[in-house]
Amino acid sequence: MIPVTQPFLPPKEDYEKKLELIWEKKWLTNNGYYVSNLEKMLESELNVPNLKYVTNGTLALQLAIKALDIQGDIITTPFSFVATTTSILWEKCKPVYVDIDPTTLCINPDKIESAITSNTVAILATHVFGIPCDVEKIEIIAKRHNLKVVYDGAHAFGVTYKGQSIFNYGDISTYSFHATKVFHTVEGGGITCISDELVTKVELLHSFGYFGEDFYLPGINAKATEFHAAMGLCNMKYIKQNLEKRKRISEQYNMMLPKEIQVIHIKENVGYNYAYYPVMFDSEDVLLRVISNLQTKEIQTRRYFYPSLNKLSYITENFDCPISESVSKRILCLPLYVDLDEYIVKEIADIIYSVIEGRN
Repeated sequence: MIPVTQPFLPPKEDYEKKLELIWEKKWLTNNGYYVSNLEKMLESELNVPNLKYVTNGTLALQLAIKALDIQGDIITTPFSFVATTTSILWEKCKPVYVDIDPTTLCINPDKIESAITSNTVAILATHVFGIPCDVEKIEIIAKRHNLKVVYDGAHAFGVTYKGQSIFNYGDISTYSFHATKVFHTVEGGGITCISDELVTKVELLHSFGYFGEDFYLPGINAKATEFHAAMGLCNMKYIKQNLEKRKRISEQYNMMLPKEIQVIHIKENVGYNYAYYPVMFDSEDVLLRVISNLQTKEIQTRRYFYPSLNKLSYITENFDCPISESVSKRILCLPLYVDLDEYIVKEIADIIYSVIEGRN
């Protein structure tokens, strides 16, 4: 079986060595030694301030909404993982969907202003597949209408725009360090805040809202463990070589796949992380035939993201997002991970060729 993704694991002895200190200190959670060190290392590696390591990327989004005191309508993208929407709903806010840009697949900033009402309080945009949103246009709109901006950067680890981290935009940016991500801590997430005041609030919120003996806020438990942080510290040693491997595999796909299918476009001023390899077909029928033919060879793919979030069964209001709805039916993520062999890439490309040419 060829999986669509496969977590990178460091040498087992690297992790076991980290465990020795955990056993020695017997400090398993509550902002321990490894958690603190991982936060500092991530800030340095990504060149970002005020990074707080938390339990997972979904809680990171919820904490971001809570920390910014967002209550009302949040303009967001229909083309993202479901957690982008459910985080809004869990915080008792209303998602308002606007369509996406057909090239970047991120929220289309030219559609945002027409969706703003007196109830609009924020924009929550996703850097889809690690491709940066149009952060400059979004910032102009947000300032004009006094809106908060949260970026879901679950896919964007290591991505830069015009030489700086994509996580330095917006009021708050969030991370996912899930096992399927470019950089992982098995489970985990993070938050970068633009201000010291916000990060202090996030620190309180993620730890029951108390500091010392005093309770300041109605917080929650989103603390990460030393075991997860230790995995992150081990994986950090290999992140540069892993990104290079992912880039090389992506370039192999670029050379081998039929020119008839659409692949993601990376602008020249973007430093990309090759988090995923999505391809877009002319129709859902072609996509389904590709999936079926790859499955016969035990090659997994994923319809990422499907369906368009404005079509979820629990979204009762109608939102007009024809581009997202069309893309979500025709886009497919192909296998991409650091140990993927070139001959598998060629086999995948050959199968896709056979479908497009009508041989399967």
